[in-house]
Amino acid sequence: MGRIVLFGATGYTGRLTAAALAERGAKPLLAGRSQGSLSSLADGLGGGFETAVADVGEPQAVRELLGSGDVMLSTVGPFTSWGDPAVQAAIDAGAPYIDSTGEPAFIRRVFERFGPPAAAAGAPLLTAMGYDWVPGNLAAALALTEAGDAATKVEIGYFVTGGGGGASGGTAASIAGVILEPGFAYRGGRLITEANGTRVRGYEVRGDNRPALSVSSSEHFSIPAQFPSVGDVEPFLGGFGSATRVMQAGSYAIAGLTRIPGAKSGLSQIIRRLAKGSTGGPSEGARASSGTHVVAIARDAADRPLAEVRLEGVNAYTFTAEILAWASITALAGGIEGVGALGPAQAFGIEGLQAGVADAGISRI
Repeated sequence: MGRIVLFGATGYTGRLTAAALAERGAKPLLAGRSQGSLSSLADGLGGGFETAVADVGEPQAVRELLGSGDVMLSTVGPFTSWGDPAVQAAIDAGAPYIDSTGEPAFIRRVFERFGPPAAAAGAPLLTAMGYDWVPGNLAAALALTEAGDAATKVEIGYFVTGGGGGASGGTAASIAGVILEPGFAYRGGRLITEANGTRVRGYEVRGDNRPALSVSSSEHFSIPAQFPSVGDVEPFLGGFGSATRVMQAGSYAIAGLTRIPGAKSGLSQIIRRLAKGSTGGPSEGARASSGTHVVAIARDAADRPLAEVRLEGVNAYTFTAEILAWASITALAGGIEGVGALGPAQAFGIEGLQAGVADAGISRI
């Protein structure tokens, strides 16, 4: 039987995922750049875990991590910079691939560049299998299923509840990279270029009206593939509160600056110095004090609401680790349907995904 290869095991998300896998009785191969960090992680998990040193700068070493029947589970970010070798290794091995990214540019790359060769190789690719953007995929699929054939639009809102919990260094580095990349939207039945934060929409969350910014996500690819009659997919990201309009203005300004020759390269260097990457993340207590809330609304061509689904549950990082563990264990057992780049509801079926999301701590309310 194959193994789960956890590549990027010693980062913040990697460590949480390794612990979630261990709690479920799985013993992944722990892979990363530093043998010392890997050995320390393995000992902390209780021993008995194999380790392997591999670096994205040496793609052949990443490829050699995978054997027959293995699953590649990558938490190596920022993915736009470091994610390709793990995807290519999985395609070369014909192995299932799962990652934790929330980065729109990388998500698009997986669907458009890596998806076709993965389908030819018989390898399923599940990108963005974390909080960004699995719960929204599920909520949208449920709402569209309940709305029926009259639904032509779906909007999805993501929100944080409680104390917030803070962001990890890896998330900060990913966000920093995202703001320099062109965004996209799915409107009128096609993918178009559109800056993140172009639109603002308000949602009722626990009795409060909370604003959210439009954002590029995996739903732009996965929902139309599963629901071909849907011509508009609109995800929104909350959590900015009174700074939402400031964030929107900043998005427009950065989009304008990146069109100036040489400006994008200069901004990228500044951001790399400020966002250090793997610098830890929220403590267990901070994660426990915060939660998540997701809403999806299916609409008809006249913009009338047909069905609404709300999900609520644990902190985003806690959920990400748990859903990655669930997904990789399910993949190892042959539980993924289809090949090529897939959305989570395509890969596991809507009912299967709903069970997995609930198992990871987020349920319908």
